[in-house]
Amino acid sequence: MGQNLVLNLVAKGYGVSVYNIEDLITKKFIKERATGKKVKDTYSYQELVASLSQPRKVLLLVKAGEAVDLVIGSLLPYLEEGDIIIDGGNSHYADTDRRYKELKKRGIQFLGTGVSGGEFGALHGPAIMPGGDRNTYHRVEEILRAIAARTAEGPCVAYLGTGSAGHFVKMVHNGIEYAVMQLISEVYDLIRKALRISPDRISVIFKNWNQLQQSYLLEITHHILAQKDEETGQALIDLILDRAQQKGTGKWSAQEALELGVPLPTITAAVTARNLSALKQERLVVNSIWGGLREKVLKEQEVLGLLEDALYLSILIAYAEGMSLLRTASERYNYRLPLEQIALIWQGGCIIRAAFLQPIYQAYFTEPDLTNLILAAGFKKDFRDKSPRLRKVVMLAKEIGLFIPALSAALDYYDGLRSAELPANLIQAQRDYFGAHTYQRKDKKGSYHTDWPR
Repeated sequence: MGQNLVLNLVAKGYGVSVYNIEDLITKKFIKERATGKKVKDTYSYQELVASLSQPRKVLLLVKAGEAVDLVIGSLLPYLEEGDIIIDGGNSHYADTDRRYKELKKRGIQFLGTGVSGGEFGALHGPAIMPGGDRNTYHRVEEILRAIAARTAEGPCVAYLGTGSAGHFVKMVHNGIEYAVMQLISEVYDLIRKALRISPDRISVIFKNWNQLQQSYLLEITHHILAQKDEETGQALIDLILDRAQQKGTGKWSAQEALELGVPLPTITAAVTARNLSALKQERLVVNSIWGGLREKVLKEQEVLGLLEDALYLSILIAYAEGMSLLRTASERYNYRLPLEQIALIWQGGCIIRAAFLQPIYQAYFTEPDLTNLILAAGFKKDFRDKSPRLRKVVMLAKEIGLFIPALSAALDYYDGLRSAELPANLIQAQRDYFGAHTYQRKDKKGSYHTDWPR
């Protein structure tokens, strides 16, 4: 991804110096992909910094965590006041806040910048989510706009807020990404197991559905399901182990939601599903004892119609959860996040780009105080027409014993928000019974405690 961003920068007319801790990687890049291009190879931090004109602009693409601190520490002896470090990796927002404050004391400008689009996006234009000082952003704005993806509304980059705002937005982006991937996978699994349709046909079904959704993740799923294994000629998807890995960014979204008291059930379910997928041997043991799915005769066309609407609505709910988390974090951390602008940025280049990001943008543009996308006027028809169909899909999957944590969670989120009353009154009473935690009443203000019978 770093190499592709370099080539993107060069293609836009910028000269770039490159450094990698592995000299052989740098030499191979210069010899092969960067040959004849305006790229200078360097082999130490000192040489890298010396090759840059002042004020220096250093873009890091390093694995999140300790490695970022080590690289920054190695650069600092050679940087001067006014130089800019841009962290383009998936750093945790709390680390970004710490680095921002530490570097500011030394006069070094720091931008925590989310970059989404994978290797292809890095080369052809990613979505870019910068946070830090506004003046620092303006000093690199021309560069970032030049390499970002473009839509009809312009480059997919904008200043998002102070401190760690950019990396917080990227974290939530990745949480939504987890959810959308899980939702698509659950629908694929239902089609495959309940309707016994081949990967080739599922590929065509997803391709047809994507004419409406225009989702990048649905698009690549269509290609994945059509791919054949070169050795066996079988569908490659049938040969891939059902054990998903993760780098932790989805988990961070779930953890932060718990800290801020924001319900994030669909995204959290997607993280949990990956954790459960890792228990392959345990799943095999349980399956050998309790068996698998129940048989049920289904009408293919009827079920496929339900699934298309269920997938659309559940993905929209995942976005609603993510935007709700961004809204709360913006208030708590004083980011002042422009939610409508974030929806615009995500329309091009990034992994979660999809057609309904345009109506999401319109929702926040026309209703700046919107608390949840479920309340947006532009989506009322979708929830009215498609929520009963999502409910039927969840009931069908549960009837045959299929694992659908994200679809179930999406429906629960919707049902929870539309519930005028929830059973939390009993929880209040239980807490007061065993711990004298008190409770509130409907009919009068204040906190109350009851001397419950023992």
